[in-house]
Amino acid sequence: MVTTATTDSQPGERCENCNAMTPHHVTLEIITESEEDSNAAFSREPYRVTECQQCGTTSKQRANNL
Repeated sequence: MVTTATTDSQPGERCENCNAMTPHHVTLEIITESEEDSNAAFSREPYRVTECQQCGTTSKQRANNL
């Protein structure tokens, strides 16, 4: 898992819940999209997962769609 930290020089990201620029914890996760065991090995995709450090709201976005 890759983790990046926000520094004081970076304002953070927009949180839809807070409706403001806030610091976020950002990770990359490999998520299996298929629930069928036979296709699970072929349905793994990278996702960018962000968690607002102010309110705790978590969002996931498929990295291929960035």
